[in-house]
Amino acid sequence: MAQNKPELLVIEDDKGLQKQLKWSLDEYHVVLAEDKESSLVELRRFQPKVVTLDLGLPPDPANASAGLELMEEILKLSPSSKIIVVTGNDEREVAMKAVELGAYDYYQKPIQPDELKLIINRAFELANLEEESRIHRRNENMRFHGIVATSPKMLAVCQKIEKVAPTDLNVMLEGDSGTGKEVLGRAVHHLSKKESKPFAYLNCAAIPENLLETELFGYDAAGFNQGQSSSLGKIEEANEGTLFLDEVGMMPMSLQAKFMRVLTDGVVERVGSREATSVTLRVICSANSQLEQQVQEGKFREDLYYKLNEINISIPPLSERDGDVVLIARTMLNKFNQQFGRNIKGFTKAAVQAMEAYSWPGNVRELENKIKSAVVMSENTQISPEDLQIDESQLREMPLNLRQVREAAETRAIQRAIVLADGNISQAAKLLGLTRPTLYSLMDKYSIHS
Repeated sequence: MAQNKPELLVIEDDKGLQKQLKWSLDEYHVVLAEDKESSLVELRRFQPKVVTLDLGLPPDPANASAGLELMEEILKLSPSSKIIVVTGNDEREVAMKAVELGAYDYYQKPIQPDELKLIINRAFELANLEEESRIHRRNENMRFHGIVATSPKMLAVCQKIEKVAPTDLNVMLEGDSGTGKEVLGRAVHHLSKKESKPFAYLNCAAIPENLLETELFGYDAAGFNQGQSSSLGKIEEANEGTLFLDEVGMMPMSLQAKFMRVLTDGVVERVGSREATSVTLRVICSANSQLEQQVQEGKFREDLYYKLNEINISIPPLSERDGDVVLIARTMLNKFNQQFGRNIKGFTKAAVQAMEAYSWPGNVRELENKIKSAVVMSENTQISPEDLQIDESQLREMPLNLRQVREAAETRAIQRAIVLADGNISQAAKLLGLTRPTLYSLMDKYSIHS
């Protein structure tokens, strides 16, 4: 299918040569253009990674000036595109000038498709490598102590963490399961003055109630005669550092009073002991959005809630993190490629659209599981919606919304282009990367008048 083939823009005014190239370069989605106007329209429409450019273009095919001028415009609009200039046998100097001006390579006529194909393949390989490098650099710039984010909501969360981390205030991270609260909690610790001190983690929901007390407060065998050894609890492990309590709302009421004493008096008593040990620690905890309701219902101590909630940071679900899904998915793809020895190149356009349209009820954890499974099971070089186990029934509500968003965006863009072109429809079409008939069709569709 053409949509799964990389776009190759062929700028050539010879109709016979156009047909020959389209037939011989069938592994690419060959987009044809024959003059400056159509070339810039197709460039904006498809944003091809590679362009072949015959320098002898109208209005003066015998002179390379029109081709060189077009090449410079292409590089302004799409600096990353690799341009392969095509020249006659006696135009080597012109070809070298084009390379000096930014062309990737040149090829002299008469065209031998297999030879030209080798140059095109190398150009695509280089373009893909450069794109991967750009994505990697962008990902590195968008990493925040293990967090990959570009959405305004998550960037605001990262800014809050940067502000609160240097203080000693306790932090409450509220959000749905799978939104990355533990990662954010560790970020608070690493950015704090206690970075070199211990970091102790305890999931209050993962440990049976009868064992949670000893996990948290420790155990002193001297108080029993069972031949067991004493052990430190997480509170003492975190002394002078940070204690992270995951799902703190699951802590039994019987332990909440005892833990409140730790925070108010700075002392801890192990189970089976009457000796109090002094501790100094910062507490970071995670909870879902129902914790305040638990307080109102008397299921969680109000004084403890406010003691832990000195700073509250709300973590948005993945569905509200515009632009983050695909960015995180690419980071995970690289990670699992290395882990499982795979070499999957990326995601199909359909997979990208599916990831953006899916609601992700399991948040980042669900995304991670789907990417991991796809990397292991996929038999293709790119991951598809089927590999991600996302089908259309799960996107039922989204296409209508997307269409409304797209139509609104298209309407605004058309109106702005017409204003910028001072009502000139041909010029507006150029700005939009459309043909004039296509623009007229869209104007009729959206009832836009020039």
